[in-house]
Amino acid sequence: MVNIDDLKKLREETGAGIADIRQSLEESGGDLEKAKEFLKKKGLDKAAKKLERKVKAGLVEVYSHAGRVGVAVEVLCETDFVAKTKDFKNLAHELALQIASMEPKNEKELLSQEYIRDGSVTVNQLIQGVIGKLGENIKVGKFARIELGE
Repeated sequence: MVNIDDLKKLREETGAGIADIRQSLEESGGDLEKAKEFLKKKGLDKAAKKLERKVKAGLVEVYSHAGRVGVAVEVLCETDFVAKTKDFKNLAHELALQIASMEPKNEKELLSQEYIRDGSVTVNQLIQGVIGKLGENIKVGKFARIELGE
């Protein structure tokens, strides 16, 4: 039997579906950390299936750090509905912060970097997790970083 408090906690932390959370808790024997790992792995598996879908919607996130560094990043998804979600907007903002602080030269370099807020995951893994959560393909489009005086 799954503990309802654990189910609620994992739902709040991961945003995963109830059925997936229940399955992860059952397979992990109620161990929350193992359940999170199961959900993470399953999210990445879901994401891999969506990589071929066309991305025709999204948004451009603009970020300025103390008026000295500016970033514009195009983040693409499949539908306007997903582009308007809190999770998608948060991802776009996090990508802009990543670009501002780590100065990647291209998309490949950006995706392979350690995520600035959690060095245990790459930027690509961060994106894959959001793909698993939102159920749509997400890609980084163009981006530019400008620093005052350069």
